[in-house]
Amino acid sequence: MGNRKLNHSSLGVGGFDFEGHRGCRGLMPENTIPAFKKAIDLHVTTLEMDAVITKDKQVIISHEPFFNHEITTKPDGSFVNEKDERSLNIYKMDYAETQTYDVGSKPHPRFPDQQKLSVHKPRLADVIDSAEAYTARLSLHPIQYNIETKSTPATDGIYHPNPDEFVELIMAIIKEKKIEERVIIQSFDIRTLQYLHQHYPTIKTAYLFEPPSDKSFAVRLKELGFIPTIYSPDESLVTALLVKQCKELGMKLIPWTVDDLKRMKELKQMGVDGLISDYPNLYAELFSK
Repeated sequence: MGNRKLNHSSLGVGGFDFEGHRGCRGLMPENTIPAFKKAIDLHVTTLEMDAVITKDKQVIISHEPFFNHEITTKPDGSFVNEKDERSLNIYKMDYAETQTYDVGSKPHPRFPDQQKLSVHKPRLADVIDSAEAYTARLSLHPIQYNIETKSTPATDGIYHPNPDEFVELIMAIIKEKKIEERVIIQSFDIRTLQYLHQHYPTIKTAYLFEPPSDKSFAVRLKELGFIPTIYSPDESLVTALLVKQCKELGMKLIPWTVDDLKRMKELKQMGVDGLISDYPNLYAELFSK
């Protein structure tokens, strides 16, 4: 059973959601098309990713709205350092300029098993086209997409547009590709989720939060103002009570980022509805005795 492959069609939207974090960050350069293809090879049900906006209003896939020093090689072949990374602001660059930065060749200090290859930050539209073609070629069940808006009130107009424009830029692509039923929009920024709930109520939403957990479950939902599709906390915040509270409200509970097989098994046994992991290769082991 340890080598059993997951099957998209047997899981479906109503089944347990196996998400590949940034594609499969533990194995391939994060948020890149090769990482998403590898995650599909590992039979995830959902590709988890982060979206940022360029100066010319392209939606590209990147965890930060700048070029992170841990992963980036500059056009001249030198590595980006931590001191300078925030000056490499993607919101101030045209898409073409972003493609001169390599985000897959530099050895990752925290993910030594990552395969190294020269690769660039892709557009959301290209990720979707690639994933749709790849799953069709492999005769797999259509994949889901969990897209995070990387925004905060403090950096509106500096690193990203306001939430309404941010959401509309993403939704234009989702509508063009006709994948509305297979998309989740997630965010730490409740303004994003509130805008979606008001203007696109049929789109699934995921409310992200991280420690310290200084607000109660009830307060968080009151601030949000509606019941999202998914409650998505840091995995350390999951308790039996939280599982019960989510089930009572009809919310899915999908924690992040779970990279330890023992913890995956514990959380699955507790009753979570899915997992987000840098190592989706571990998911098959959840079925082992």
